[in-house]
Amino acid sequence: MTEAFFFLLSSLIKLYLMVVLLRIWLQSAKADFYNPFSQFVVKATNPAIIPLRRFLPSIGPVDTSSWIFAFAICVLHVAIVQLLQLGQVIYVYLPLSALVLLITEALQLVFWILVIRALLSWFSQGRNPMELVMHQLTEPLLRPVRKVVPVMGGLDLSLLVVLLGIQFIQILLTNMLRGF
Repeated sequence: MTEAFFFLLSSLIKLYLMVVLLRIWLQSAKADFYNPFSQFVVKATNPAIIPLRRFLPSIGPVDTSSWIFAFAICVLHVAIVQLLQLGQVIYVYLPLSALVLLITEALQLVFWILVIRALLSWFSQGRNPMELVMHQLTEPLLRPVRKVVPVMGGLDLSLLVVLLGIQFIQILLTNMLRGF
């Protein structure tokens, strides 16, 4: 019973974290905010982000309130995990663990968005509004790789290179965290 509750709680927190990270990514990529997918992300995060903006204004192009909120979600997740698994919260490791969680979840989000984009490119005819947002989000990541790894035989290998790079970084982060 406890494991099932822990899994459900952890999954819900991480899913909401992904939605907040998507909002940050949509803003930084200057994606179409009138797209239905973007509207869902904005409506799901506005109740928390709008009040925070009164106290934490943006610094240039950086949406400070969204980043602080994402970090706070990570701190909450790490604290709940420690409390349920250890029976106590170890405050010394809390900020670093939350930062590592934020980075790994952001990388996980990028990974899955790239996979979804690849799948949509196989089945969609290019008229799907979600495909447009996926293109707007991932193209800034893929474009520099395409300059180094050209399209070969009609296959765009830039996606594979970026996915391998994400997995490499995630493994490095996991190994660094185990060192603690």
